[in-house]
Amino acid sequence: MTTFDVLTIGNAIVDIIARCDDAFLSSNGIIKSAMNLIDAERAELLYSRMGPAVEASGGSAGNTAAGVASLGGRAAYFGKVSNDQLGAIFDHDIKAQGVHFATRPLDGVPPTARSMIFVTPDGERSMNTYLGACVELGPEDVEPDVVAAAKVTYFEGYLWDPPRAKDAIRDAARIAHANGREVAMTLSDSFCVHRYREEFLDLMRSGTVDIVFANRSELLALYETEDFEAALGRIAGDCRLAAVTMSEDGSIVVRGADRVPVDAIPVARVVDTTGAGDLYAAGFLFGYTSGRSLADCGRLGSLAAGIVIEQIGPRPMQSLKDAARAAGLL
Repeated sequence: MTTFDVLTIGNAIVDIIARCDDAFLSSNGIIKSAMNLIDAERAELLYSRMGPAVEASGGSAGNTAAGVASLGGRAAYFGKVSNDQLGAIFDHDIKAQGVHFATRPLDGVPPTARSMIFVTPDGERSMNTYLGACVELGPEDVEPDVVAAAKVTYFEGYLWDPPRAKDAIRDAARIAHANGREVAMTLSDSFCVHRYREEFLDLMRSGTVDIVFANRSELLALYETEDFEAALGRIAGDCRLAAVTMSEDGSIVVRGADRVPVDAIPVARVVDTTGAGDLYAAGFLFGYTSGRSLADCGRLGSLAAGIVIEQIGPRPMQSLKDAARAAGLL
């Protein structure tokens, strides 16, 4: 009997979120709308310059796991924290969402990862991430029985930054495929794609990854082109299934020659785009592991993404299951 619908693997991060203007980004050398990796010293500096902030457990794949659970799915998560205050916050939050999380924590060094996220008035978020304990995620943290019991194992492209995580991902993919399961990844960020373009393409072309999530800019970066239609054609040949988000233009699901367009849901006000792609993946994978059509998978993704961008923080504050029922999707 399948125990989990979706297992996600990622950098376990506590988000520290504050509002700012574009001038603040410029004066502090922060690249807008990107995930910037920083060291401990810069993390302390940026924290000292932040205005009032909200702490919320985050990390791309952790957000996706929380979204799957909020929809009523069975979710599990692998990610490394430390035995410190932020680690306790992360552990509490993900378990409170109903997600299986049993990765052994470190004994305080390095500390739990944190990301200083600056949200500008247009809702765009600029992330400045100190990976801390995340870099210690390795093959020993893979729970083979959990991987074997998950319909889809999903990991974030950001994991290609901490080196030992690559071995963990490859081990998990091997176990998943040996048990007739599928493997999915998100490209995470166009800057991440530029760093690891050839490795990401190899993951797809080798069959290590079956399903790919990307936004428009990540897809164009992957194929080093400005021709969106050409990029869609190329990813159709490189992986079995892809879902590409396009902000207010919705998304498009690609499987072979098939193209399934999906509308974005109307949003009254964009408050914070943090977690939009993560929650789209949550909705899509919940639908996919429930045997729904690709169109319905995309609609569930759009719903979850639309809800999370109307709030501060990357994890849903309301029941996505209730919202999906109200929208006629469940």
